[in-house]
Amino acid sequence: MTGPEVGDRVGLHPRSRADFLDALVSLGFLARDGDGADARYSNTADTATFLDKNSPAYIGGLLEMANSRLYGFWGSLTEALRTGEPQNEIKGGADDPFAVLYADEQRLDVFLRAMQGIQMGNFMALLERVDLSTASTLCDVGGASGILCALAAQRYPQLQAVSYDLPAVEPVAKRTISAMGVEDRVSAVGGDFYEDDLPRADVIVMGNVLHDWDDAQKQELIRKAYAAVNDGGRFVAVENVIDDARRANTFGLLMSLNMLIETPGGFDYTGAQFDSWCRAAGFTRKEIVPLAGPTSAAIAYK
Repeated sequence: MTGPEVGDRVGLHPRSRADFLDALVSLGFLARDGDGADARYSNTADTATFLDKNSPAYIGGLLEMANSRLYGFWGSLTEALRTGEPQNEIKGGADDPFAVLYADEQRLDVFLRAMQGIQMGNFMALLERVDLSTASTLCDVGGASGILCALAAQRYPQLQAVSYDLPAVEPVAKRTISAMGVEDRVSAVGGDFYEDDLPRADVIVMGNVLHDWDDAQKQELIRKAYAAVNDGGRFVAVENVIDDARRANTFGLLMSLNMLIETPGGFDYTGAQFDSWCRAAGFTRKEIVPLAGPTSAAIAYK
């Protein structure tokens, strides 16, 4: 489309139009064919893949959540650094930020789309780099939209999978599972991983779950995972695992600051910390498998 056509479609003022669109060209978000008023703009291959809501690889949900929630909370970073207290809905009197999120359908939808966007590349890399051909069952604890279970079932015909999350999320996961055509081997189960036992499986996965909780709560969740993993199975945490020297994974360190803003005790952790918690729970060894960007799969074996 030409600049005036784009401007009419999205409501850009003529004064802002050329600078805004050409800034996106210079940043690599748009391509432009020609110069001047008759030049035509289009998506690049990357934006067509990752920033089109109709694309299965859409990652814009994270940006939407940053816009609707995190941007304002990070404005109080100084207060968080000085007090150690969350700066999100808890600051306004809510007891549990997840209860606030899950009670509001619109906020929950934004949150789940954000989680799917940030994890999609990691889940695809996980299925490429970690062989699940010997596993018969998988449970994704905190499975959100159910995307990991659906992708795993598509890749491994022998696999039966359970996407486990709070009851409010169950309808969303069921829609994802149905849309991906794997409802015969993947189920969505509602529950509370602190109140209930986890479903038993050869592989237990927690993606962006452990970092929400304090040290003692992390260890409790790992103990519950150990109890639920079948003998010879694996526990997999997919997160921005910080390097042991705490020098290199900038994103992981900043995500840990985000947990300061978002949770009463959550933090991101190193591979060495994960190893110590898992060995205390009974797992025999661990390995770290790099996934997409700053994210890794921390794997503990039973």
